[in-house]
Amino acid sequence: MYLTSYGAVREVTGSMHLICGEEDRILLDCGMFQGRRKESDEKNRVMPIDPGILNSIILSHSHIDHSGRIPLLTKKGFNGRIYCTRATADTSEFLLMDSAHIQESDAEYLNYKTARSALRRLQGGSNKESEIKKRLKQEGHRLNVAAIDQLISQYNLQDIKPLYTAADAEAALGYFEGIPYRHPVSVGKNTTCIFYEAGHIMGSAFTLLRIRENGREYRIGYTGDLGRFNKPIIRDPCLNFLEEDKNIDLLLMESTYGNRFHEPVGDTKPALAKIINETVERGGTVIIPAFAFGRTQELLYVIHELYDENKVPRVPVFVDSPLATNLTRVFGEHPEIYDKETHKTFLENGENPFAFKELRFIGSVEESMALNRETSPHIVIAASGMCEAGRVLHHLRWKIHNPVHTVLIVGYMAQNTLGRRILELGSAYEKSGRTGLPPVVKLLNKEYPLKARVKKIGGFSAHGDRNDMFKFLKESGLNIGKIVVVHGEEDQSIAFADFLNEKGYHAIVPKIGEPISIK
Repeated sequence: MYLTSYGAVREVTGSMHLICGEEDRILLDCGMFQGRRKESDEKNRVMPIDPGILNSIILSHSHIDHSGRIPLLTKKGFNGRIYCTRATADTSEFLLMDSAHIQESDAEYLNYKTARSALRRLQGGSNKESEIKKRLKQEGHRLNVAAIDQLISQYNLQDIKPLYTAADAEAALGYFEGIPYRHPVSVGKNTTCIFYEAGHIMGSAFTLLRIRENGREYRIGYTGDLGRFNKPIIRDPCLNFLEEDKNIDLLLMESTYGNRFHEPVGDTKPALAKIINETVERGGTVIIPAFAFGRTQELLYVIHELYDENKVPRVPVFVDSPLATNLTRVFGEHPEIYDKETHKTFLENGENPFAFKELRFIGSVEESMALNRETSPHIVIAASGMCEAGRVLHHLRWKIHNPVHTVLIVGYMAQNTLGRRILELGSAYEKSGRTGLPPVVKLLNKEYPLKARVKKIGGFSAHGDRNDMFKFLKESGLNIGKIVVVHGEEDQSIAFADFLNEKGYHAIVPKIGEPISIK
């Protein structure tokens, strides 16, 4: 019996791990690689395994770096079921459809650029630019996809295809099966699965596989993304496992923050209050790039608390993400996943944690554009969380060059993303005392001076740091034969494995495609 990891190995994205037994082949996650466009696209288009050999897929949670390639797999011959918690099944509907629309939009835009370049060459330069745009765009700046496709076909130009379409994503959703926590389910001929709370986002699960081979039962654990302790809204990572699940032969464990330490959870709310107060006093806007799922809802929860406690001015709060709007509604439909604090603070008082009078959800593009031009103090929470796409780019474009505004980083920014560049350049400029010329960032094909204040609050992270992960290992009472460390940049994974070995565990960091014996 072997474990082979095909993604999230010495890196954070593209989570995909295959368990191969004598009869069962179980895939843990099927995530999308994220980062540089060309490199990520090349990785995502290559499926390293034959989907037809799989009995089932176990999905730890619905974040795209764990779920985003499922439509590719289902359209290439997968015939099993996708098992996850009920909340993960519900949120996957919105996240996978959104991912498909992004794939389609990106492909259309790249094909537009190809057709535009060809017409420029054919028509002899830029003096025909208005005619070219008129031919390739429709009213309201929408792309004329039919005209673009016709030109690409006519001149035999390179055609970019989306990774998958909305139809592919919708078809994939038919394979999902939502299972309650702590409810064993058969996922193969000799394999059962049970989910425990992982504490990362709504519906996230620690997976425990029980595999029977040659008269013996093996147990394989997979943390997925492990959350922090004492955070609001959802329950903490499980420390209370069934006795029969405490002896684990192999544990597949994340290490996103394997050698880092977060700010205390209790510091998060006062830190946010300080930033809001300072920005509003300057007459500015707080721009928060945030993941539509998890981070946006946690921000709303904490801002709601601050407003109720009169700790900050009650300025308007805008959620500018249709996806976040839909997912916030799903949060409201799953009160069974809330922790005791959320019940006590809001539900027992008849309040919705994610609704207050200053809050407005932005739907249309026109509303979003009008919000870009708003000059009075407000807070805007917009996707994408790493500033790689989405409406947050337009808010940054309008305000990143003005020092009255604040760009607030509240989550992990992967290498080679715009969010990481803003964080690193902005932090360095702050440390220099904001002296000299400001750094320059490029967004939407134009360069802007980074004069806005860049702040970071680490306590919002949905990933546990080294202390949280070690607490999980020690206080859960698990007896673990081997720990395979994944889902972390190489330095973090190696440092965490070294730390665990010093503490008496047997931990290794695999290489991509390297089979690890479970027996």
